[in-house]
Amino acid sequence: MAKYLLLKHYRGAPAAVNDVPMDQWTPEEVMAHVQYMRDFAARLQGTGEFVDGQELSPRGTFVRYDGEGRPPVTDGPFAETKDLIAGWMVIDVDTYDRALELAGELSAAPGAGGRPIHEWLELRPFLGAPQTITE
Repeated sequence: MAKYLLLKHYRGAPAAVNDVPMDQWTPEEVMAHVQYMRDFAARLQGTGEFVDGQELSPRGTFVRYDGEGRPPVTDGPFAETKDLIAGWMVIDVDTYDRALELAGELSAAPGAGGRPIHEWLELRPFLGAPQTITE
């Protein structure tokens, strides 16, 4: 088994096919999207492939150490994950092909008008995890 991180982006990735921002969706469309995500996670829990997943708030702060006795430095002139990452899911699967299959399925979550978003998801293996890429 190898663990992979599936990242959902607010922006920064190529545009989705159904590229209506979530803040313009109806409450029913938001609920349908959230339910799709929950159902997807529940199914993967049943197969033992789900590790964890969370939605992220668009609020956040970059912080770094700035020396002994000095307050931490916050934010900066760079792209911040609060502007980019909408949520994540960790899966533990047998093969890279299975990770691709699940990422493709998750990309079909419904959006505006109830149509699949066809959003781009970032699929990243955990560092140190055995590579199971098959081609």
